[in-house]
Amino acid sequence: MQRITPCLWFDGQAEEAAAFYCGIFPHSAIAAVTHYDAHSAQASGRLEGSVMTVSFELDGQSVLALNGGPQFPFTEAISLMVSCETQSAVDHYWGRLSEGGEEGVCGWLKDRYGVSWQIVPAEMGEMMASGTPEQVDRLTQTFLPMKKLDLAELRRAYRGGAP
Repeated sequence: MQRITPCLWFDGQAEEAAAFYCGIFPHSAIAAVTHYDAHSAQASGRLEGSVMTVSFELDGQSVLALNGGPQFPFTEAISLMVSCETQSAVDHYWGRLSEGGEEGVCGWLKDRYGVSWQIVPAEMGEMMASGTPEQVDRLTQTFLPMKKLDLAELRRAYRGGAP
């Protein structure tokens, strides 16, 4: 059993968002949907019978989506990081998750629901952890202004190659 489960607070889009995410990631499925009953609807101000929570697996990771209302919008203070083995995986997740959202820099984006994601080549973490200070500096200077991360360009910077 997974001990820690992220809970994403939505304002009515929990089921739609869960279905969207499950359509992007492999090994993903909606597990259960609960609805507000008379008591929980009265306590929360939500409509009785409307979707309260959606439990789903996102690439094998348990996640809970809650329709809690507008009082707590998403911010970049928390993000979901997707580690990608290839540039085609970066391209896939970046393209799908940014549809209707906003592209940021350094591999960050906000999806159409306002959830922040980091789409990162796995190799970049290895380079940051094992590189010399000069390699890390070149790598950092290269990825900071990038929107979608370009693995070939990151490798070039790490190795000290000319643009």
